[in-house]
Amino acid sequence: MPSHDKKIEAYIDCVSPYSFYSFSYLRENRRALETQGVEVEFIPVFLGGINVGSGNKPPWTLPAKASYSIYDGRRAQKYFGHKFETPDFFPILSLLPQRCLTYVKMKHPEKLEDLFQSCFESLWLEHLDLAKQEHMRTGLLKTFNKQEAEEILNAAQTSEIKLALNDVTKHAIEDLGAFGCPWFWVHDGKGNAEPFFGSDRFHYMWDYLDLPHRDLELQGLVSGKL
Repeated sequence: MPSHDKKIEAYIDCVSPYSFYSFSYLRENRRALETQGVEVEFIPVFLGGINVGSGNKPPWTLPAKASYSIYDGRRAQKYFGHKFETPDFFPILSLLPQRCLTYVKMKHPEKLEDLFQSCFESLWLEHLDLAKQEHMRTGLLKTFNKQEAEEILNAAQTSEIKLALNDVTKHAIEDLGAFGCPWFWVHDGKGNAEPFFGSDRFHYMWDYLDLPHRDLELQGLVSGKL
C-alpha cells in the first residue's frame, strides 16, 4: 500500500541564504510538526544546476533584483533570527559541499542535519569558501573526526556521488518543477503533493497540511488578518 503520510521534502543548497533560513525554521519547529504527524526530510541539491536547467537567473545577476535583495535579505535575517554579512567571495560553486552532503545522506544519514548546519555556519557566519577543499575540511571536522572527514572528501570526487547529486537535482527540476532553492515538495497525507518555493511560504504550507496555526495578524484595537 502506498504511504499517505504528511511530509515536507526540503531541497536545499548551502549557497542559498534562504535555504539557511528555511532549514533553521523547520528544525526549530520540528517537535511541533512531529506532534502533528509531519515528517521533514532535507535533501541536498545543486542550485547552480537548478538555475541552468530551469532557465532561472539568480538575483545577483539582475541589477534590480540585486538591489532589492539587500533589503529583503536584512528583513529575512531579522525575521528568522540571523545576523551575517554576505561573503566577499559570494557566490560560490557549491558542488563540493553539496556532494559531501549527498554522501553523508547516503552513508551517515543521522549526521546530515549537523553537517548542513556546519556548512551554513561555515559559509555565512565564518565566511569560509566551501568550494575550497581545505575550508570544506574545516566544516566537516565540526561534525566528523579526521578520518571520516577525509573519507567524505574523497567520496565527493567519485562518479557515484557526482551522479547521485546530479540525479536528485534533475529530479527536482524535471519532476517537481524546481526553479530555485529552497524548494519544497509537500505531501498532504491524502495522497496529494504540491510544490512550495522560498522561505516565506510556510503559512501557505501549514494551510495545505491542515495544521493549526496563527495566521499573520495586525495587533491593535481592531484585529486584522494580513
